[in-house]
Amino acid sequence: MKKILTFALAAAILAGCAPKQSETTTENQTPMIEQTTPNPENAAIAQQFLKKCGTYYLATTEGGQPRVRPFGTAEIFEGKLYIQTGKVKNVYKQLLADPRAEICGFDGNEWIRIQCELIPDERIEAKQDMLDKNPSLQGMYKADDDNTIVLYCRNATATISSFTAPAKVIKF
Repeated sequence: MKKILTFALAAAILAGCAPKQSETTTENQTPMIEQTTPNPENAAIAQQFLKKCGTYYLATTEGGQPRVRPFGTAEIFEGKLYIQTGKVKNVYKQLLADPRAEICGFDGNEWIRIQCELIPDERIEAKQDMLDKNPSLQGMYKADDDNTIVLYCRNATATISSFTAPAKVIKF
């Protein structure tokens, strides 16, 4: 049952990667997510849910093709939800080309789906905070190397759903 739900959630992520007609565009015609007001409390709710899941899935696009992969980092820094990756990875290159992403996690009873833009933060302080909170990364990454990158969620809308209760929507 859990595998079926995981595949269903991955399909939902893939379905959400296409731009909606109601989205606005920038000068280079990349659709943007509706601007939301930062909300540290809601960012913390999303982070705690992702922590409960352990592994969550991040979807990006490349050449119109959805790309989904497992992730595990989710930390709050300066009131924003951050994730971490390496600059040499395709996921980072995809996010530079199009910052729109979706994150989906399932805790066995409920799932969260976060639609957002993931924005790079090059500051050493942000990188060090992530590494301090995730010691297992310290063997692969350093705050001052040329590879480590942290990204924060901007214009995020998270929907927490289950089969037994109405969905809860939060913005941050």
